Amino acid sequence: MAQKLYDSAPSSRQVVKFLTASTLGATLLFLSGLTLTGTVIALIIATPLMVIFSPVLVPAGITIFLVTTGFLFSGGCGVAALTALSWIYNYVQGKHPPGADQLDYARNKLASTARDMTEKAKEYGQYVQQKAQEVTQGQAS
Repeated sequence: MAQKLYDSAPSSRQVVKFLTASTLGATLLFLSGLTLTGTVIALIIATPLMVIFSPVLVPAGITIFLVTTGFLFSGGCGVAALTALSWIYNYVQGKHPPGADQLDYARNKLASTARDMTEKAKEYGQYVQQKAQEVTQGQAS
């Protein structure tokens, strides 16, 4: 019986792990509560100032947001344009940039489709012309 109790008792390593985890958890829980308390106090103190200055702060915030968004969008478009121009330059120089195979395949596919459509249009034009001649010959007789 004593042997069973000894085997089921936690080892000192398990006790140290448990104490370390519980100490760390309690410390983090305390810091979380302290941060929440500080945030609520700061909000209580700052609310009257925000209400007083809101006619100035809200338009200023909107303006700063729009200006920042505009600059970021402009920069992004510039980077995209430079990337596209660089890709086109490499493609024209024959350096085979990424995606060139897909572009060549699409170009060849469009060209073959255009040839097919041209041939069909010519055949249809000849067919219509033949039918028109038949109709005019039928009316002449």
